[in-house]
This record gives sequence, structure tokens and C-alpha cells, in this order.
Amino acid sequence: MDPDSTVDDELDGTTDTRPELAEDFDAHLRAGAAIYNAGEFHAAHDAWESVWLRLESGPDRDLLNGLIQYTAAVYHADQRNWEGTTGLARSGHEYLTGLGSTHHAVALDPLREYLTALERDPERIERQPPTKIVVAGERVRLEALPFGALAIAARVLTEEHEGDTTLIERAIEYGRADLEAGQATSPFVTLLVDILRSDGITRDTARQRLSEHVRRRTTKESDVKGLFE
Repeated sequence: MDPDSTVDDELDGTTDTRPELAEDFDAHLRAGAAIYNAGEFHAAHDAWESVWLRLESGPDRDLLNGLIQYTAAVYHADQRNWEGTTGLARSGHEYLTGLGSTHHAVALDPLREYLTALERDPERIERQPPTKIVVAGERVRLEALPFGALAIAARVLTEEHEGDTTLIERAIEYGRADLEAGQATSPFVTLLVDILRSDGITRDTARQRLSEHVRRRTTKESDVKGLFE
């Protein structure tokens, strides 16, 4: 990223992102944070990598790189891979060094402190849960994500656990259409949230209900289209 694009960041520690990436950056940032905070340490990086790969060198790329390294260190610690943990903790801290106390409203001091502690003693994860990612003063939660970030999280977690995203993609399409049409609520959005924050039988039930809603909407659209053929 061009250093000249940096704006006065004394108040919030953020830098300006290229206009075409700004909204996308925030959605992916929050999606990854929420996925990680939900305990999905391995999947979180998938929400950040597509944006990270499109960024030029600079603080925004360092932020995402640092977060990817951070979640990878936590994942390896959770898997009891102590050697991998210490190396990732060290590199993650290096990427986050120099970004200030916050960047894009992400609280970085607690993450750097945890990375330092994890490098010294990776087995601490057995005694203390890993530090959550805080954005704009709040621990980002899946159920509180705006729709754009929710859609990213739904794709990432579906790919992580099931592989086939066909149902989720259709639900995202219909949910977005409902919101753009001004509907206060959409069953597609509600059920996507239910799937993300549930597990086991509860998740299966939510997926079944979502599948039924998608089938009914698809049938309805086909019927309407048939009237004009």
C-alpha cells in the first residue's frame, strides 16, 4: 500500500484502505474475528486471506498477516504442537509490532501480549483460554455480524466442516434480496445465524429448515418465471 494513503490515525489507530477494498476489508476482518472468537481457530484465516492477497505491502496487510499468524499459533497450541506454536507466535508478533494499540479498531496490545506469553510458554493454553479478538471495543460474535460479514462467515465455516456451499450460497442470495427489498427480517438471515452459532443436532435442524425455505423460494421463483414463458 502506498504510504501516502495513510491518514491521520491518532484518534483510532486506523489507516485508509483503497476505496474499492474498504467495505470488503471490514466485512472480512469482522467475519474472521467472529469465527476465531467462536473457537474455530483453524477456519478463521480463510476469512482474511482473500483480502490479504490483494493488498499491497503496508500496515493493513501486516494487520491481516499478523491475525493469520495469531490464529494459527493458537490453533497449533490447541493441537499441542508446541514447536509450531512458538514459531508462529514470534512471527505474528513481528507483523503486529509497530501498528499501535489499535489498527482498524482491532485491539492489538492484548494480542501481542498473548503472543509473547505463548512464545515463552505454549502450554499456557492448557491453563488459560486464548485472548479474544476485540474490534471497536467489542468481542465480535457471529450472531452480531452485519449481513456482509455474516455471509463470509457462513461460507467459510460451511467449507471448513462440510465442503458443499450450494445451500448456503442460495440462502445468502435470498437473504440479501429480502434485505434489499426492505424486509425487516428474513428467515434466510435468521437461519444462517442459527446454523453458525449452533452445533450437532441443533445445527442439523437449522440446516433442514433453511433447506425447506430455499426449496420453497426456488419453486416460487420458477412458477413466476413460467408465467412469462
